[in-house]
Amino acid sequence: MASKLLKENKFEPLKPDKKYLLQVNSLRTYYPIKTGVFSRITGYVKAVDGVSFNIKKGQTMGLVGESGCGKTTVGRTILKLTPYTDGEVYFGGESIFDKNKKEMIQMRPKMQIIFQDPYSSLSPRLPVGEIIGEAVREHKLVPEDKFDDYITSIMNSCGLQAYHKDRYPHEFSGGQRQRICIARALALNPQFVVCDEPVSALDVSIQAQIINLLMDLQEKYGLTYLFISHDLSVVEHISDTIGVMYLGSLVETGTKKDIFKEPLHPYTQALFSAIPVPDPDYKMKRIILEGSIPSPANPPSGCKFHTRCRHCFDRCKVENPKPKDMGNGHVVCCHLYDK
Repeated sequence: MASKLLKENKFEPLKPDKKYLLQVNSLRTYYPIKTGVFSRITGYVKAVDGVSFNIKKGQTMGLVGESGCGKTTVGRTILKLTPYTDGEVYFGGESIFDKNKKEMIQMRPKMQIIFQDPYSSLSPRLPVGEIIGEAVREHKLVPEDKFDDYITSIMNSCGLQAYHKDRYPHEFSGGQRQRICIARALALNPQFVVCDEPVSALDVSIQAQIINLLMDLQEKYGLTYLFISHDLSVVEHISDTIGVMYLGSLVETGTKKDIFKEPLHPYTQALFSAIPVPDPDYKMKRIILEGSIPSPANPPSGCKFHTRCRHCFDRCKVENPKPKDMGNGHVVCCHLYDK
């Protein structure tokens, strides 16, 4: 059944372009649904369904959308932490999906991830120094006699002290634990980091500190980020480009300025209408989406958003909209903008 679905959604192979550090083309991640005594596959959950975007070196792309839309799965699939179903991912002009296990081990230090939950992503049995330095030893990035000084310098860059090395994760606050996660990723000297909602579990005051730390590290080390979040104010602060996801697909992409100044897709408009304004006299023009999110195991025909869209017409129910460039790389998938 998966091969039949993929034949219906053939994509044109991508030509690697070195002006982009990361290129993602028609990425798909489907999870089989097994039922019955013999666990026969009766369908697929389309967690990621045809996502394409590019990120330039040293820039940050914000990926936003409702919970369950596939943002985290995109980040994990790019790093091959989750098996992909179809599509292409090029990192520095090299295909990630064509690499074998040995080649991926060599590639791992260049591509890192900061997980959403700093509580569960740190081993409770290891001291902080070992957590940060474990992968450094595995990849033999520095000589053993310089290992201790190297870990200390990385910790200092992330706002941690040298004496924290011998402490365990349970002895730290949430913000400090996230700094440990950032230090662990930074210790491998990566070029690209997936930030999977790194501040969603933190207090607002701590969020600002972590966001500023990420931006300072990006400027210092020339890092490239894929910043996954549902907090639009945070995304606006840190991102250069933005992608809006709905039910496994990108519905709109563009520069931060274009997306926030003139959101085009009805779903993007609804998301942005929910951003709180710090003015008690301002009357918010909230766009309320009716109905619930359809199941990714059985998405609607045509445009996936048509069941909740206030602008829906007959064509939306039968034909999936193609991406349209509205100028300056501002791309939207919506029949409202068909010529």
